This record gives sequence, C-alpha cells and structure tokens, in this order.
Amino acid sequence: MNVSTFSIVARDPRSGELGVAVASKFFAVGAVVPWVAADIGAVAVQSFVNGRFGKQALDLLRQERSAQDCLDHLIGTDAEPDGRQLGIVDAHGQAAAFTGPSSLPWAGHRTGDGYAAQGNYLVGPETVDAMATVFEANPQMDLPGRLLRALKAGQEAGGDKRGRQGAALVVHRTDGGYGGSDVVVDLRVDDDAEPVAELERLLASQHLYFDHSDPTERLVIEGAIEAELRRALIRLGQLSADATGADFLAALRTVSLITNLDERVHIDRREIDPPALAYLAALVKL
Repeated sequence: MNVSTFSIVARDPRSGELGVAVASKFFAVGAVVPWVAADIGAVAVQSFVNGRFGKQALDLLRQERSAQDCLDHLIGTDAEPDGRQLGIVDAHGQAAAFTGPSSLPWAGHRTGDGYAAQGNYLVGPETVDAMATVFEANPQMDLPGRLLRALKAGQEAGGDKRGRQGAALVVHRTDGGYGGSDVVVDLRVDDDAEPVAELERLLASQHLYFDHSDPTERLVIEGAIEAELRRALIRLGQLSADATGADFLAALRTVSLITNLDERVHIDRREIDPPALAYLAALVKL
C-alpha cells in the first residue's frame, strides 16, 4: 500500500529529544509512519512502505550506526527500493533521507541540521520546502511545538494532493515523559477532516494536563483566587455555599482529580497553576 504523506523527523540539540510529525490523506497514518526511540533516533517510513523498516532502522541505530549508514543498509538490502521513502535522524542529530524514483509525484526530501523533511504524492515541492524553512526558523521552540509548526506550514503549502485525513506527533526523551517514561508526546488523529488542526488542539491539551508552571508563577489560593475557586466548585456541584475551609480543599482536590489537573493543583501548598485556574473558571461558564 502506498502511504502518500509528508513528514518531518528531527532531534533537538538542547534537550536531546527525538521526534516525528506526519500528516496524510491516509487512515491512522500515525500507526505506520513514525518510529522513535529515546537516545537512539527517529524514523519516518512512507511511500510504498516496507513494514519492517521502522523496527530495523531503530535496531541499526542502536548499534551506533549513523543515519546515512542505516539508510544505505535498508535500501541496499531491499528487494524493491525504488518505491520507498525514508527520513532518519540519529542520536547525534545527523540526518539522512531517501526518495525512490517510483514514489508518486511530486515526491522529494530536504535535510538540514538535525532534521529531514520528506513527502510524496504532494501538490509540489513547496510542501517540503515550507516544513524545512519553518523548522529552521524556530530553533527557540521546544521540539513538539517546532515539529507541529513545521507540519502546519507543510499543510498550508498544499500537503497531500488527495486531501486530509490523519496526522501524528511523537516525541521521546529518556525519562522525559509522565511518570518517568520516555514518551514526551504521542498523539494521533486517525480520521478527521482537519487532522493537523486537531493535532494542534491535542497538543494544547497535553500541555494543560502534563506541564507544570514555574513555582514563581503559581497563584496562592487565598483572597480573590479562593473566592473564584469556591464559586466554580459550587457551580460544579462539589461544594455547598456554607462549606468550611477543610471542605473547600477536599472539594478542590476531588475536582482536580476529576478533571485530571491534579499535577497543577498543589493542595499542600495552597497553590494553583494559572492554566488550571483558567480552565476551571471557563468550565463553569460553558
């Protein structure tokens, strides 16, 4: 099956994070194209897909082979290389890409410092060029945001000539994810009219639920802040108007767990992250 798509694989030299962003008129493209392993590499497997390439590529990278050496081995040992398209970044930020001559046009790729952008069956080269240009122009961003911005630019430049359906964003860093996992971001949109826009919404939710505010930015739960939270808890049916301070804190803890904001509500210090306060305030206005 031909996975006509556009993607970007990259490494952040500051954090060491590795990731892939991809979009396509292909159902559940995130289950096929992106392959990532912390401190190992990131791989995009597309066009006329060899389903073994993702795992094989990461296995080769674990042997400390460079991205180019890994790509050369995969293509050199493949029975039908002309239809393949690959983008690979290794743990050192070296990038390599390949577009087989049988990939559906327009097809091609660009590589740069720490990234490879590629696509096939596109409206034209402007999709890949836009991804590369935007990625290069935003080195100050964290990797998930930078990859998503590049993917959006590719979509706005034309993207998959057949239309839109699926998208995915995967980023790994050793011990960088929730509970000490390596998974920083793993988001998929399998079937949507605007998959990149939906991916952007999901990433915003990821930041809300899993990020932490700087301790200096946290709000003390007293005075006007406590009054606003009390009103929200009463509107949500979790607190009575004559509740005590202990009842208030218990209700706030319950709501933080219900809404999955317990990482942002610090009951023991009577503090709350500003995004959590804004979310709870907005919730009762719906």
